[in-house]
Parts: sequence; C-alpha cells; structure tokens
Amino acid sequence: MKKKKLGSVLENVGSAAKGLIDKTKTHAVQAMDQNNDGKFDISDVSIIAGAVGDTVKKRAAAVKEGVEDSHRRMELRSLQPIFLDTLEQTEFLLSKFICVTERDKKYAESDVCQGSIGFLSNKGGIRVVNIFKDSLNAFGLQFYPDAECEFYYVNPTDKNTYIALDEYFSYLKTVRVNELQRVAQDLGAKHFRVIYKKERISFSGTKAKAQAKAAGVGNAEGEHDLSEEKCSANNVAAEMFMEGHAPQEPELVYLLKDDNVQNLIHLRMKGGDGFHHHKISIKLSNSSGLKESDAVKIDAFLKGVKVSGNATVASEAKNESRRYFEYEIDF
Repeated sequence: MKKKKLGSVLENVGSAAKGLIDKTKTHAVQAMDQNNDGKFDISDVSIIAGAVGDTVKKRAAAVKEGVEDSHRRMELRSLQPIFLDTLEQTEFLLSKFICVTERDKKYAESDVCQGSIGFLSNKGGIRVVNIFKDSLNAFGLQFYPDAECEFYYVNPTDKNTYIALDEYFSYLKTVRVNELQRVAQDLGAKHFRVIYKKERISFSGTKAKAQAKAAGVGNAEGEHDLSEEKCSANNVAAEMFMEGHAPQEPELVYLLKDDNVQNLIHLRMKGGDGFHHHKISIKLSNSSGLKESDAVKIDAFLKGVKVSGNATVASEAKNESRRYFEYEIDF
C-alpha cells in the first residue's frame, strides 16, 4: 500500500516536472520564434543575428558620433570662431586691440567655422578679436585712415572707431590740437598758440673721479653718475590770431577729462572781459587711451605672430608719457 502511494507520488512529480520542462521549452521557442511560425529554425537564427548586428551598428554609430562631437568641440576651442550671433551675446565684447586679416585655409575648410566672421586669439596675455576682411561690415565699425591696415586700437572717445596702430599717436596729436583751436574760437580768443613739447631724459653714465689730499689724510676718491632732465620745444603745433568775441561754452571730446582745460574754460566763462591771458600744460598721456601696460602686451602679441617694425608700441607709449602741449591763449 505504501509502495503504491510512493509510486503515485513519484509519477505525479515526474508529470509535473515534464510539464514544467514542456512549458519552459514552449516559452523558449516562443521567445526565439522571430517569424511567428510556431517553431525555432534557421530563419529565426538569421533574424536574431540581424537584430544583433543592427544593435552593434547603432552602438558603433553612437560611438563614432560621440568621437566626432568631441573632435568638433576641440576644434571650436582651438580655432575660437566668431559668428554673427556671437555679436548678439551680452558676454561678447570687442577687444580694444583688433586685427583685420584674410580668411586663411584652416578657417575656410573647417566644418565648424563655416559662416564665421572672425575668431578670437590670445597671445602675450592679451585677448584679440580678429576680423576677416570679407566680413568687416558685420561688425559695424569705422576704421582710420581706412580698413587696409592689419592692426588697430580703439579710439579713446568712440568705441566704434578704430585707429590704425601705426597712425595712433600722430592721429591723436592732430585731433587734440584741432580741439584746442576750436576751444580758442568758442571762447572768443584773439590769439592762441599750441607748442608741442617733449621731456628728454638722458643718463650720461659719466663717472667723475675727484682726488684730494689733505694734510695727515691719505688719498680720497669719490665717484658719481651724472643725469639730467631737459625740456625741448619741438615745434609750434598751431597758432592763430582772431577778432575775438563773447565766449560760448566749448564742447570737448578728447580733452573732456583734462582738468587744466576745464579750468581754463571755467575761468573764461566766469571771468568775462576781465580774463585776458592764460597758459596751461596738457599732458598727452592723460588722453591717449593706450596705457603703457597694454602697450607691453600688444608688443608681446606682435612678437608672437612674428610681426616686427622699427619701433615698439611700448616705447611709443612711454614717449607719449613725456609729451605735452603748452597752450597759451589771449582774450
């Protein structure tokens, strides 16, 4: 009786196991059956292989696209192109020192630079906006004397006007002399004169030896270096005699922040007929706009791009700090 029951139990277990295996097999076949014909055969294997191949291809394509995106980002960081919409970004600012250049091969052929109007560069510790000649109009700038030069520095009174670097200091000398002439005319002067002067500093390096003998004292020697500072009048930059008239307030541009000029105008406007003669000095570096520290960086940039001339910007800026106008006016 016990044997029968045991055999029955084992038979049931075997049937259950077989049923489970059959179900598992059925599910497996259904899972592997790709063409829905109720069986797993070579056709299903081909479909599965194709699906696996597609997945591999998609992953490979994704990897390739990722590599290409990385390459584009690296190229953008390297070439730093400027586009029209770059100019509309609030964080974008034109540099004071700019370069006008031809569109070279690497920008013309680069996919990431298509449609660019210029590029940024950093050399010698200075950020420079480089503008392609064929895209000058996009920036809406004015250039003095024209747009045929390579390097420009911003006009200190107009951020949309750039002056050729070779002309910068001579141009500003001329416009300030002209402004002083207009000041004299507006104030009703009968005579004015502008003398252009420059401080000359020279170090002779001469060592003078003095020997003296005193009774009971040995030889005594002394050495000293000689240096001197001189002022030289280079030339009369402007002079004019006029009829004279009642004063009217001049409009200053380049000399707007010069205290001596402002004081002259104030005294004439308030003093009226009782104000007859005045002479002031106007230091040119106060209104040149180009600091010596920036000039040093520009020289470093020019050296980095292998540009050389017969003078450095730093030396000219230093000379500007020693130049001044002597302005004499009579009413």
